[in-house]
Amino acid sequence: MQNAGTWSLVCYMGDGTTGSVSVVQSDNAEISVKTVPQGALSGKEGLYKPLFLGISNNSVVSMDPVSKQISNSAELAADAFAAYAYREPDSERIWFMNDGDKKTGNDEINCGDNGSTVTIISSADPAQVIKTICVGRGHHVTTAPSASAPNVPLRAFVSNLKDGSISVVGNDPSDAATYLQVITTISLRDAARDPGDTEIPNDAFPHGMEYSAATGKIYCLNNGYGTIAVIDPLSNTVEQSIEMEVSSNLLLSRDGKFVIGKGADRKADPEHVVGRLTVVDMVSGAIEKVIDIPDLYPSTYRFNADGSKLYVTSAATGKDVQRSNLKKASLFIYDASALPELALIKEVEVGTSDCGRRPIAFLEEQGQEPSVFVPNPTDGTLSIIDGSSDTVVHTIKIADQAASDFAFSFWGEGIYGA
Repeated sequence: MQNAGTWSLVCYMGDGTTGSVSVVQSDNAEISVKTVPQGALSGKEGLYKPLFLGISNNSVVSMDPVSKQISNSAELAADAFAAYAYREPDSERIWFMNDGDKKTGNDEINCGDNGSTVTIISSADPAQVIKTICVGRGHHVTTAPSASAPNVPLRAFVSNLKDGSISVVGNDPSDAATYLQVITTISLRDAARDPGDTEIPNDAFPHGMEYSAATGKIYCLNNGYGTIAVIDPLSNTVEQSIEMEVSSNLLLSRDGKFVIGKGADRKADPEHVVGRLTVVDMVSGAIEKVIDIPDLYPSTYRFNADGSKLYVTSAATGKDVQRSNLKKASLFIYDASALPELALIKEVEVGTSDCGRRPIAFLEEQGQEPSVFVPNPTDGTLSIIDGSSDTVVHTIKIADQAASDFAFSFWGEGIYGA
């Protein structure tokens, strides 16, 4: 188990064409950075370039999206890319999302014109592909009730942005008839908001989904409608719609009683982006708190281990004056111990992220405040923050050039985040 003195963190950085991987290591608080050797271009196109999975035993673990073969190598293919991935709680299984072609949302090799894929991989040594499933047309987000959820079947719910739907996937290994099969598809169409005459596709544009054990419901943010769809995982039906504008994602509180939406208003003021955090009570369905933050594009947000703090990273959006006025070198930390209240603890100066996404990672430490890792893609650096004092204790160089794409690998245990 990694601890405060000994840990490793794998960072992927890309420019849209090629990528690199650096491994940041701490050995009794002595921090070092190792850049993985870069190999040749794979010769593959688009979606079918090698998928970077992680680092295991000092080797690069990657997958061929066509053959589904996993390989270990001393080098990273120069054009390998990192995909959105979701690790199952208390499991070695990781769900890797394939959004499909940017225009069509289809993975034509694996699914033809009927959608794109989710690949479930075991990160045990040796790694293995468990299954590739064709779902709807991407972008995808996934969530799943835990094994401890009362009376809820073991299933995974995968949202399909371009279709406006959710693919319900069997996730109980003891049920051979449904295990890792698409059981049904939930249409997210709201007839009152959507004049279209088809159930799927529609204009829901789902992005952001959580399951709450406190209520036993799935919550899916429909960006196209500005609503949260409340879904019963027993009947796979939409039961309720909660209004929530200016949000692009959802995050569940540790106790499952609240979801927090984050988003940005780019339309109200041509010179300023206004970031927004919205706290919704899952039991009542009421919006309890709205926080507007001038000149912030909230990129990624996560709670610390005990849920007492909410960390929000800054990144870039908009153009011209809006973009130039943005705070692109800040980390916002909120007191979340008394939700639905959110009180700003401090704004921490980190490095710059002049790109659309800046993730965040935490070191798992039992009974202690974790170390917090915030990348600065434009600077090619990583800020390491002490979770007790919320101060930057190290800023280390991890790349020689700016990146437009950054991802942490959560292949191994000990690190969590997004």
